[in-house]
Amino acid sequence: MARLTLDDLYRFAVPSDPHLRPDGGAVAYTLTTVDRDADENRTEVWLAEPGGSPRRLAAGSAARWSPDGLTLAFVRPVEGTPQIHLLPMDGGEPSALTSAPLGAGAPVWSPDGTRIAFTAPVAPPKAGSPTSPSAGPGASGAPGIPEAGGLDPHAPVVADRLDYKADGAGLLRGLTTHLFVTDVRTGETVQVTRGDFHAGDPAWSPDGSRLAFVSDMEPDRDLVVGGAVHTVPAAGGAPERLTGPEIICGGVWWLGERLVVAGFKGEPVGHVRLFELGPGGLAEVETGLDRNVMTGHPGYPGATPALLGDDLLFCVRDRGCTHLYRAPAERLVPEEVSVAGASTAAGRIAYVAATPHSAGDVYLMEPGKPDPLRLTDYALGDVELFVPGRRTFTAPDGTQVEGFVLRDDTGAAGAGPLLLDIHGGPHNAWAPVLDGFHLYHQVLAARGWTVLALNPRASDGYGEDFYTAALGKWGLADTQDFMAAVDALVADGTADPDRLAVTGYSYGGYMTCWLTTRTDRFRAAIPGGCVSDLTSVSGTSDLGYFLKTYENQGDLAAQSPMEGVGEVATPTLLLHGENDDRCPVGQAEQWFAALRERRVPVRLVRYPGASHLFILNGSPSHRHDYNERIIAWLEQWIGDSPN
Repeated sequence: MARLTLDDLYRFAVPSDPHLRPDGGAVAYTLTTVDRDADENRTEVWLAEPGGSPRRLAAGSAARWSPDGLTLAFVRPVEGTPQIHLLPMDGGEPSALTSAPLGAGAPVWSPDGTRIAFTAPVAPPKAGSPTSPSAGPGASGAPGIPEAGGLDPHAPVVADRLDYKADGAGLLRGLTTHLFVTDVRTGETVQVTRGDFHAGDPAWSPDGSRLAFVSDMEPDRDLVVGGAVHTVPAAGGAPERLTGPEIICGGVWWLGERLVVAGFKGEPVGHVRLFELGPGGLAEVETGLDRNVMTGHPGYPGATPALLGDDLLFCVRDRGCTHLYRAPAERLVPEEVSVAGASTAAGRIAYVAATPHSAGDVYLMEPGKPDPLRLTDYALGDVELFVPGRRTFTAPDGTQVEGFVLRDDTGAAGAGPLLLDIHGGPHNAWAPVLDGFHLYHQVLAARGWTVLALNPRASDGYGEDFYTAALGKWGLADTQDFMAAVDALVADGTADPDRLAVTGYSYGGYMTCWLTTRTDRFRAAIPGGCVSDLTSVSGTSDLGYFLKTYENQGDLAAQSPMEGVGEVATPTLLLHGENDDRCPVGQAEQWFAALRERRVPVRLVRYPGASHLFILNGSPSHRHDYNERIIAWLEQWIGDSPN
């Protein structure tokens, strides 16, 4: 059987965002594939049910069932702008429901199925223009949706706060995100919230009279991280704040009569926790787990909380994997999986999970039954994969650090080249499942390499003390974890000490630069989306102030690779998105210039139009190129034998 190649990137089909029909008999989900000719990622709405083959319903994403299960609402572009569409499940073609000038977010049905709430960007009104919308359903200014204004790309950008840009969106130009409600029968739309703030995803109250959402409305919200639960009449009105500074809220869901909140206790450090908001105030949900709650974000798997009967379901990360639990602490899925989306209906659970052999499949589970039913098979059946093996290493201070070792153990064993790969975050984590983004892992293993994906201190899934162990000590606390693991693999004959390389993305890119200032043992280095100077990034990143205040507290210079760049002799390949606002491309430029001035072999590759997350959701050609360049650089400077 063939081994995986980089061209298999174009064959991956990955499901996400599963939603059970109210009767529990079918699952609608989003399937992401790659169109090689168009160099685009494609999303489609598919349906899977027991005993049948999955079938495509429509181009689009974010499918949500009406309460009676007869209609699917989903999002797909109209002339390049995302709009909510309705698909009758008894036959017929999808029809557009919204015509929001700047696009509509995911649909949220009202309990009685007569209305749909959603978020949408709102532009500031053009100078001198009226703020009232134009009339007429379906018009550019549909009822309640303001005309687009103030978006001239050539106009000066004026900022009074630090939150004037966001990675993936770029300069916000005064845009805010607000709540809207559309009548399903008439298409009439009402703007529910207004003001100089962003409203988070809406949740309907059980009686359909109000919407709950998370927002930070403080004037200095760019300097003090916050987030509170608010409710607002579904017809529009003044929001009512329900939580105080004792919690920083990240999401809210009305599950039956229960209002469930995910957020931080106090400052935004450490684990995300679950709370219930009731007449007696805010109460933390007792999970019995020293683990971080995962509600699901790009690059960070997980699922929003849900109810199964009276039981609360939620996701946490545990030793790399993201698991689905029933409160207080009952794991519902197999151990070596990572869940990326779940929903419940009629006593059943639908979820998407990656395994060591699949980047994701849809499963249907009935609690009490021994095994979940797999409804899809998106594994590359004609490709033989290497499966990561867990291994624990001991740092010099006695800290136990876990990692995953990927290598070909079928042939003659012996010391070979080793690639240390460092994840981002730093509060992310490697998992022992098929990684459809870092394809070079599988390709290198087939060429005789060992790939070490280490979860050092600060990684998620090992308890809150471990999670916070590198706050204010990037590079100072975690270097020992990486080098102890490398030393162990050299000592046991797995790694050739003369053929060591290091790579990583985001925090991993930072750490790649840092390690080359501390040791000359690596023969090649590949920082991706890197940070080289914590001082300058604190004023140029869209999260710079947050990083400086909560993550890199203390002496930024002492934690910055630029302070030690004079010691670097490692041939370095820098890979960076041109439109990266999280770790701006100037970070790579500084490192490139400093190494070039010192005649250190260095190359800078900039990906036009690419944001920080381009290695996950960027153009397929860029993602392919990223993987290809890593392999080529390693083979150039290390190859099959010591240079």
